[in-house]
Amino acid sequence: MSLPNPSKGWRSSSSRLLALYSSLFVLWSGILMGVMYYEVSDYLDNLAKHSLMQRQHLFSRFQGEQLMDALAVSMTFDIRGIDAYGLFDSQHRYLNGALQHIPEGLPLDGKIHMLSDCADSDDPTLPADSCDAVATQTRDGRWLVLVRDNGSLFAVTRIILHALFWGVTLTILPGIVGWHLLRRRPLRRIRGIQASAEAIVAGDLTRRLPLSNRRDELDMLAAIVNAMLERIERLMNEVKGVCDNIAHDLRTPLTRLRAQLYRIQQQADEGSTLAVQLDSVLGEADTLMARFRGLLRISELEDRQRRSGFVQLDPVPLLHELHDFYLPLAEEGELVFKLQLPDVLPPLNGDRALLFEAVANLLSNSIKFTPPGGEVILRGVNEGGHTRIEVLDSGAGIPEAEREAVFQRFYRADGGNQKSGFGLGLSIVAAIVSLHGFTLEVGTSELGGARLVLDCQQRLIPQT
Repeated sequence: MSLPNPSKGWRSSSSRLLALYSSLFVLWSGILMGVMYYEVSDYLDNLAKHSLMQRQHLFSRFQGEQLMDALAVSMTFDIRGIDAYGLFDSQHRYLNGALQHIPEGLPLDGKIHMLSDCADSDDPTLPADSCDAVATQTRDGRWLVLVRDNGSLFAVTRIILHALFWGVTLTILPGIVGWHLLRRRPLRRIRGIQASAEAIVAGDLTRRLPLSNRRDELDMLAAIVNAMLERIERLMNEVKGVCDNIAHDLRTPLTRLRAQLYRIQQQADEGSTLAVQLDSVLGEADTLMARFRGLLRISELEDRQRRSGFVQLDPVPLLHELHDFYLPLAEEGELVFKLQLPDVLPPLNGDRALLFEAVANLLSNSIKFTPPGGEVILRGVNEGGHTRIEVLDSGAGIPEAEREAVFQRFYRADGGNQKSGFGLGLSIVAAIVSLHGFTLEVGTSELGGARLVLDCQQRLIPQT
């Protein structure tokens, strides 16, 4: 059983929370920038119009040559391309100033108006874009047109907008860096917890979830789980100890009982009723002793100290040996027993005798439950750099509802018929597979029967 990987990227809760806060911050900053931009633009626009109105009132006091002198003095202080004027007679003919024509669409009402196109001219001294303009009549009947370019206002607002943009950007960048750092630490702790949990799932009940010095929510949860594991381990050891003691203690008296029954059988007359009954009792005693041996065998395999004897081994000779060993039994059952192997298979890390026993159990079951005339295949596959051993048969197969239960102790299919065995063979296989960190899958073969796949990739072996 494998645990799901921890959430990555934005799917972790800390990432989502930080992303939510960042989004709210950006939204609020955008609203703030919009309000400030609107307020500053409105203020500068009003200020420009007020300045233009003051110039209008100032020049309306002069007439004749005094007006010409005042306009000339004013131009020395005006900014080129921003402020301009034009003086026209009562018939709107040009007299003086940078503006040689009254802008189209400008009402001659003495009020300030915004024009989208201030002056159609290549003269750099004239405003090129939109502007505020006013046309006022002097005391001597002439027309004075004053304009001010709005581009100067837009330049100021652009400066404010850029300042706000960079301020928000320089705030977001440290936020992203902080988000990355804050996300990595919880994920690193989650991965540590996951590694310990996978070791526990694999059978190492001595492992505990790691704790930090922060004593935060994760540590509280890990402490609760560790307390549960302490209790579970104690109960499991108690139950296992009772079962092992029963199996061990009863094996000696059962052996003595069988020996006494055998002596009595030897003294009985051959073919008598007593001899037949003793044969039946001896068979039951042998069955009972075989079950106790199976239980003790499983208990022995659950001892993780056996991993210290693991070595690198070549699976090809092992599979050839298994094929040679079970070929006579398959021929006796009128079965076709095939071995399918590539020239080379990746090496295995494990105990050769235990792996032989595990695959032998699988082959024994396939041969036992395949009817005469059927076929059994032992196959080795190079699956992406690791070995996979498959046992396929043309028998009745294993129903999907029973594929998990067949590895439980004493489970027997087909209503406990004579071929169903003691229900410990696949339990021993499961113990060997767990000891090696391999996986065992049950499915349907292309022959129509069972397909048992031993995947020899060591995904996780708990430390002893």
